[in-house]
Amino acid sequence: MSTLAEKQLRLIARYQTIEDAHERLAAIVARGKKWPALTEDQRTDANRVHGCSSRVWLIGRVEHGHCHFQMDADSTLVKGLVALLCELYDGASAAEVECIEPEIITALGLERQLSPTRLNGLASVRATMRAFAERELAS
Repeated sequence: MSTLAEKQLRLIARYQTIEDAHERLAAIVARGKKWPALTEDQRTDANRVHGCSSRVWLIGRVEHGHCHFQMDADSTLVKGLVALLCELYDGASAAEVECIEPEIITALGLERQLSPTRLNGLASVRATMRAFAERELAS
């Protein structure tokens, strides 16, 4: 089993093979379109990530000591970006989710393609994931 840091490096390497920045972002968006949608029952205010310009819902759970995240968004771009974070943190321990930051956004040059509003939204998603992990560690 690899660590979250190793997984992040593999994800970065996988997307860096796409040299064109716009094509890379398009691949991330396409991956997000394949992500399973939440049901209407799961798209509640309690699961909503506040601080995003688009509506984003995030659900965390722990099974056998590993965190898993489900998500949905009403924007295909945002869904792709949030799916990337969910893919990164899926299967990680709560301690890893709490302390390892998503360097993948910078490593892939996404911060140069996204508006400050989108970047703030991603930061809100990350903060929600970290808070989930912190609650798990405290329980």
